[in-house]
Amino acid sequence: MVWVPGGTFQMGSDNHYPEEAPAHLVTVDGFWIDRTPVTNRQFARFVIATGYKTVAEIPPDPAYHPGALPHLLCAGSLVFERPHSTYDLRDRRRWWTFLQGASWRHPYGPKSDINSLDDHPVVHVSYADALAYAQWAGRDLPIEAEWEFAARGGLDSAEFAWGDELAPGGVHMANIWQGEFPLRNLRQDGYERTSPVTAFSPNGYGIYDMIGNVWEWTADWYSPRHGADAAKAGCISRNPRGGRMEGSYDPRKPNVKTPRKVIKGGSHLSAPNYCQRYRPAARSAEAVDMSSSHVGFRCVLRIPATR
Repeated sequence: MVWVPGGTFQMGSDNHYPEEAPAHLVTVDGFWIDRTPVTNRQFARFVIATGYKTVAEIPPDPAYHPGALPHLLCAGSLVFERPHSTYDLRDRRRWWTFLQGASWRHPYGPKSDINSLDDHPVVHVSYADALAYAQWAGRDLPIEAEWEFAARGGLDSAEFAWGDELAPGGVHMANIWQGEFPLRNLRQDGYERTSPVTAFSPNGYGIYDMIGNVWEWTADWYSPRHGADAAKAGCISRNPRGGRMEGSYDPRKPNVKTPRKVIKGGSHLSAPNYCQRYRPAARSAEAVDMSSSHVGFRCVLRIPATR
């Protein structure tokens, strides 16, 4: 793990997506954070030690999914599959497929494996799966403020984790999508899907992969905007938490009361023409019972640096 000294920084952004606003001052205490996302090798040790089964490996209970199509009530997870054509980037069903048998062991379906992916981030982990690993390791999942502070690497208000230029000098600094999403990935960064967790340079704190590769779970409930700027009222929020669980429900699905957590960092599917969320300030919502081929996690430990 890497020690991140506490400090005050500007969290969020007023220049991009509305859920990142308002930019506001926040203070976080020092904490330890995993140098990389949790890898397949690390997650396998956890499973061997505990016999744990992920959400993707357990068929869902029909009682909790009234009206669900029978073929979806099986063990599996969401996998990105490139469409032949697309006309509406708002329709994610064009490139996301629920595959029976997809799991952390079989990231691209039942015929795939992780034999050559030991150092890649584990994927197809739900929030409960990530939390179970963290608790087994004697750690926790980061709150959003901790995650964002660590991702900035000491560069307060910078656009990216390494500065203000996406590819300084033409050098790709993270595993994201180059080309027209979702039709054509030019792979200028060298990767079509996930990459080894140390494939790109670390940020100023020595932390790898805070941007791109896989989205990462945080402990905070999602809200459509940050809270009011406490600094304007004469104080600065310290170790702030997100919204309330009830406020995290997806307003587009009023009959579905599944809470959502904040995920951060973007992934190898984030592209300039579709999802410019490969920035520390960027954030998105993920249902706690969901798993997919582009979401992983890392852990934190909140003890003094001298211990």
